[in-house]
Amino acid sequence: MIEIFDGYIPEFEGLKYIHYTACVIGAVKCKKNVGIWPNAVVRADVNKIFIGEYTNIQDGSVLHVTDEDRLVIGDYVTVGHNCNLHGCQIGDESLIGIGSIVLDGVRIGNHCLIAAGSVVPPKTIIPDNSIFLKGEIKPAKESHIAHLKEHAEMYWDLAQKFVKTSQFI
Repeated sequence: MIEIFDGYIPEFEGLKYIHYTACVIGAVKCKKNVGIWPNAVVRADVNKIFIGEYTNIQDGSVLHVTDEDRLVIGDYVTVGHNCNLHGCQIGDESLIGIGSIVLDGVRIGNHCLIAAGSVVPPKTIIPDNSIFLKGEIKPAKESHIAHLKEHAEMYWDLAQKFVKTSQFI
C-alpha cells in the first residue's frame, strides 16, 4: 500500500518492488530499484525518509522518523528481516542484520555490518568499514564487506523474479 499523508505522496525514481502487504506512507523518496518486502512499514509522517538505489527493506521491518531526525539509507543497503530503523542514517553498501534495532541519531558509515539482533544506542557513530557486534565497534575485514553490494543486487534480482512469477490465490 502506498499512502498519501498530510499532502506528502511517496516518490519513486524508476523501477521498484513493493509487496502488496508493505506500507509506504508520507514523505518517502526512493531511488531506482528499491525493494520493500512483505509486511514492511516505511512511515514518514513527522519527518522525511530517503532510500537509496538497489536497497532492500526486508520482511517485517519498520522504518520511522522523529521530529528532529529524518531517516536516510544509502545505496546498495540490505535491511534484514524484522529490523527497526528510527531516525538514523545508514551509509552505502552496508547490511543491517536480522532483528536489529538502530535508534535515533545513529550514523552508520559506508561498508558496515550490523550483526543480527544488535541494538545500536541513540547517537552512536559507526565509522566506515566497521562491524557492530555485541555492542562493540570493530574494524571490518575485507572478507566481511566484500559482497555487501552483490548481496543487495541479488535481492533486486529476486524482486524481479517475484514480479514476473508471483501468483496470489
